Amino acid sequence: MRIIIYTGKGGVGKTSIAAATAVKMAKQGKRTLILSTDAAHSLADSLDMRIGPEPVSISENLWGQEVNSLRETEKNWGIVQGWLTALLDKAQLTDIATEEMLVFPGMEELFSLLQIKEHTQSGNYDVIVVDCAPTGETLRLLSYPNVLNWWLEKMFPNERRLIKLVRPVAKFINNVDLPSDDVLDSVEQLARSLEELQRIVLDPEMTSVRLVLNPEKMVLAEAKRSFTYLNLFGFNTDAVIVNRVLPNEAGEGFFAYWRDIQKKYEEEIIMNFQPLPILKAPMMPKEVIGLPVLEELADIVFKDQNPSTILYRGRTEKIREEDGGMVLELSIPFVEKSDLDLTQTGDELTVNAGAYKRKVILPRPLIGRQVTGAKFSEDRLLIRFGERNLAEGNEEQ
Repeated sequence: MRIIIYTGKGGVGKTSIAAATAVKMAKQGKRTLILSTDAAHSLADSLDMRIGPEPVSISENLWGQEVNSLRETEKNWGIVQGWLTALLDKAQLTDIATEEMLVFPGMEELFSLLQIKEHTQSGNYDVIVVDCAPTGETLRLLSYPNVLNWWLEKMFPNERRLIKLVRPVAKFINNVDLPSDDVLDSVEQLARSLEELQRIVLDPEMTSVRLVLNPEKMVLAEAKRSFTYLNLFGFNTDAVIVNRVLPNEAGEGFFAYWRDIQKKYEEEIIMNFQPLPILKAPMMPKEVIGLPVLEELADIVFKDQNPSTILYRGRTEKIREEDGGMVLELSIPFVEKSDLDLTQTGDELTVNAGAYKRKVILPRPLIGRQVTGAKFSEDRLLIRFGERNLAEGNEEQ
């Protein structure tokens, strides 16, 4: 079983790349599902056919699905939502903002991702290709099960007993309906499902995340931030796909200027993401719509490679606690120690390696901490950070 998750900044063309990957694998005889969890679905447009909230047959060995987040929310949170609605009605809170309180931020995206778990456990498919919501923020939500699981194991049994004791008294005094066993069971089932989903997507032998980006400054900055978070939370990122690359024969004048800009950022992409495989998807001479064009695009990107292969194993960035501080470990192969230079400005770290420059957007655990030392050994740069001091977060050193 293989799961390949495509993510990237909105508008970079990740839906086209995800659909092209699925088309190629179906052609190779693998039962393939292309699944869109992005609320702004464009998968049907890319495939040039109607699909819906349930898997629809597209061609031999290929199915497509655009997850309905509202329906998934109702399925996974409906019982709890009903209890919350009744509770807020009694408090006479009925404005629009109250409706928003019934679903916590990010939960709809998580409910959509639960479809991955269901399809994995069904055994109906050999490969699931996921067109994920923009950037890695949705995947970052999968760290929630750690918190939910702790709460369930440490607090849940006591909460159940306490609620049973005080429910009659609370209703008598305050006319408040405390959560029933159905509500508590629903919360517990959701937490267990998210825990199982987390196990699936963090299994490097099953799941790979692939970043799609364009050779542009703003897109590259977002991709670097997402890449750091993906490493931080343990996802196996096994490739970067640079999409809409202008060909060398793009011409002179207007296109020549943009081709030069792209070449500059292509070099920066190599420096920032090595040793990950970096695949290129050209700006196609026609709209990337329909199965024939998607298959053509996949052949260009993957050539003779099998898209379901794990293209890279290992994390190129790691963060750990050590002796009261934090250590950021970066993989920087093929350079000499004398070529390295390190500069910190606010929440951005710049690593100069000879003629190349790598900018690392610091994740939240490192923001407000200053670099106190660094060591380079066996192609790994170990950067030590001291205690957090937000007052000095914008100083340069």
